[in-house]
Amino acid sequence: MSRSRAREFWCEVVSETVHIRLRRPGGFGGPQGYFVQCDQADCQYVEENKPPCPLNAAMFADEIRAADEARARRSE
Repeated sequence: MSRSRAREFWCEVVSETVHIRLRRPGGFGGPQGYFVQCDQADCQYVEENKPPCPLNAAMFADEIRAADEARARRSE
């Protein structure tokens, strides 16, 4: 997957605008799928994507679908 562009997002947890990106975990044997990375390093929920963090991979559904379609075309 190509590097996604950062999006601005108002985060109610830290009460400020943060920048978020879609990421895939790296390394073998790690978790599969996608997660949303936030630039707010001081947030206790950074890279957790669990409540009360409002971030989730569904926010990038169009990009995930495009990446999956591109991957399927390459494997044909």
